[in-house]
Amino acid sequence: MQNVFQIDDAEKYEKYMEPKVIHNIRDGTTETFESHRNYTLFIFPLYDIHRAGKAANQIMVYLDHEDLFLLCEGQRGYEISRTLFQKAATNECALWSFFQNLLKNDMDNLEDLECEVADAEMAAMVRFQNNYIRKIIAYRKELLRLKRYYEQLDTIMDSLLLNENKMLSEEGMMHFTILANRTTRYLQNVLNLRDYVTQMREAYQAQIDIEQNNLMRLFTVITTVFQPLTLMAGWYGMNFPNMPEMHWKYAYPVFVGVSIFVCVVLLAVFKKKRWF
Repeated sequence: MQNVFQIDDAEKYEKYMEPKVIHNIRDGTTETFESHRNYTLFIFPLYDIHRAGKAANQIMVYLDHEDLFLLCEGQRGYEISRTLFQKAATNECALWSFFQNLLKNDMDNLEDLECEVADAEMAAMVRFQNNYIRKIIAYRKELLRLKRYYEQLDTIMDSLLLNENKMLSEEGMMHFTILANRTTRYLQNVLNLRDYVTQMREAYQAQIDIEQNNLMRLFTVITTVFQPLTLMAGWYGMNFPNMPEMHWKYAYPVFVGVSIFVCVVLLAVFKKKRWF
């Protein structure tokens, strides 16, 4: 028998399982992957990768020589599993078909996410965005979710391929090997994209530091230009009545001219050294 059930509908599937399995399901003591002599039981979180930020629904898969059951937690997980699940001639074919449909469009989703990240980076380079850091945090959070998802699927595929209880035939092993390799590639793509997002954050922070340094350099130039003028103003601000230039009729124009000359010379030096 092959079917999809909600995990609360125990009366529909418990008569096909061993009492120990039913007891563990009710107590919530099942392991992530269990390989027994007469059956295989494993659990994985079913993420809807096309709806970022949505919580995962736990899916429990029970496989023996006669039966294949998908026990779903939550209505959303049940609906997705019903859509993906297709009955087949053998249990291993039905299970392979389920995972095949589950991973079918994942590469397109990862490519879309990669393009979205690249577009966000390009937009930030063109103009400053106050919410850029929040976008990066959201991307990192989503990639962490995908990383956990593919890691668990990868672990399940590896455990299935051990085939300790001989539930899979040689042909089934070949098919699941293809799925395992695909899952590993998806996981590697997620890890590469996570590294890319990390580099984006570092580059953005470096850009902010450069802008701050340029601003501090501008303030330094302004301070340096006005420091000699402050010295001159302080010098002539001292109330010394016997200073000879105080009685010269051209003293004020000369003082203004010298001030302008000092500013021009300093600005020319800074411009030559490319300080602004």
